[in-house]
Amino acid sequence: MSDTFAALTTRPLSRGALIHQTPDAEIARVGLEDAASHVMTDLRRVPAVTAPRETLVDEALQKMIHAKVRLLLVVDDRCGVHGVVTARDLVGEAPVKVARQEGLSRDGVAVRQVMTPLEEVDVLTMDQVDQARVGDIVETLRKAARQHLLVVDCDEYTCDHIRGIFSATQIGRHLGVEISPEGPAQSFAELERLLQRH
Repeated sequence: MSDTFAALTTRPLSRGALIHQTPDAEIARVGLEDAASHVMTDLRRVPAVTAPRETLVDEALQKMIHAKVRLLLVVDDRCGVHGVVTARDLVGEAPVKVARQEGLSRDGVAVRQVMTPLEEVDVLTMDQVDQARVGDIVETLRKAARQHLLVVDCDEYTCDHIRGIFSATQIGRHLGVEISPEGPAQSFAELERLLQRH
């Protein structure tokens, strides 16, 4: 053995040990007139939460719960994006319907079978976001009846790079409003009341 290193003395883990967890970051309060970028999840600072296309729906749902998100980017093995899948896609009727059509058990359904494919995913550009206010994003989500919007960086030389994500629930937290995760109808009723008060 080496004379350079010394083994450290270990001890048994004590009964009732707790996990030291990082507290959730404090949510900065914003108003509808503030810059939209204040409520965007910037993927240059926060890692994107992804799922390979063949991930099973229950596994994807567990990944969402662990990451505290309600949307996953569905990717191939080179991180090319093929679509998005939301918590509603995973726990709603879609997996049951696919299972019935494909002769599978619900447990055998993959995210690629219930995701929103790339060609159906609407995006904003970062240039638009740089000029927008929080209220503009709220109105865009409401009008599109969506819980999420993706933001891309693009130029004449490159394809879209997903730069950020807007989430109705996250925006609600920043505005100090509880947004229902149950779906667009409930979320946008709450956001619409906020816009009307403004």
